[in-house]
Amino acid sequence: MEHLDELERTIRDMVQPGRGILAADESAGTIAKRFAQIDVESIEEHRRFWRQLLVTTPGLGEFISGVILFEETLAQNTDTGLSIPEAAWQQGIVPGIKVDKGKGDLPFFAGDLITYGLDGLAERLREYRNAGARFAKWREVYALKGDAPSSHGIEANAEMLARYAAVCQSEGIVPIVEPEVLMDGDHDIDRHADVTERVQHAVFHALHRHRVVLELMILKPNMVLPGKDCRRAAPDEVAQATLAVIQRTVPAAVPSINFLSGGMGPEESTANLNALNQLTPRAAWQLSISFGRALQQPALQAWRGKAENAAAAQQALLKRARLNHLAMGGSYTREMEGED
Repeated sequence: MEHLDELERTIRDMVQPGRGILAADESAGTIAKRFAQIDVESIEEHRRFWRQLLVTTPGLGEFISGVILFEETLAQNTDTGLSIPEAAWQQGIVPGIKVDKGKGDLPFFAGDLITYGLDGLAERLREYRNAGARFAKWREVYALKGDAPSSHGIEANAEMLARYAAVCQSEGIVPIVEPEVLMDGDHDIDRHADVTERVQHAVFHALHRHRVVLELMILKPNMVLPGKDCRRAAPDEVAQATLAVIQRTVPAAVPSINFLSGGMGPEESTANLNALNQLTPRAAWQLSISFGRALQQPALQAWRGKAENAAAAQQALLKRARLNHLAMGGSYTREMEGED
């Protein structure tokens, strides 16, 4: 395979014990909502400063091995003149890029969604690679509404993920494959588990059809949870349900499963990750994170758009990264939340 050495090097740099991925790839609309919660206007300079603050957090590279960036961020510089990807790599944090172009309705299948962005993907990946990106991320979304997701919707989304992953590997970019079964709704955990299992089976069948090398990709799935409008589950229940699904669906060749946080809060997501690693300390894969809001939210609250709060925000981010590092080893406790 062309680019094999490059792909293997990226996987080695990203898949390391106790280190996870920071998702900082919010779209313009999403980051505007996050900033609105702290009364900060979403202008380019504020977005640049915020994402600079994240990747230049002293010591973050000890716990974070990769950062997913939005396209705008890839071309921005820090105050010192380094590009933001260069600043991340100074700490050993591999820069990556979100490459999908958002989602829309799947025609004729009510409730099913599909993600756009395959047209011109190879050309865009070459540009992103020249700008410093070494991995990419593509998200497919499955909403639990009525009979959705349909079997056709599951297959269509799996096909998109596999086509994206194949293009990435052909261009020397490690693909993060993200099939997210949403936790929105009033379903219980069994329904979420059933759909997640069907989704992941379809994804890996599609990856096999498209000859994607499993050793050179990362899976970013949801944990298995009850719906937000149903109840909250204890970490042990989440861990058992999630482990049952991934054991049935994820080949051992996949080097790392980096769970998304979805609608979970910072403490909840860390506690659930900890329970997973306690339940299976010798899993076939590394069980890690690719958290966005669950890592960033405490730092956002500390920052509030004020330059003088930057150090406090970085400390808040570093704390969450360290707690998730401990959870990857199954040694996190709730009492640690109160420690400096």
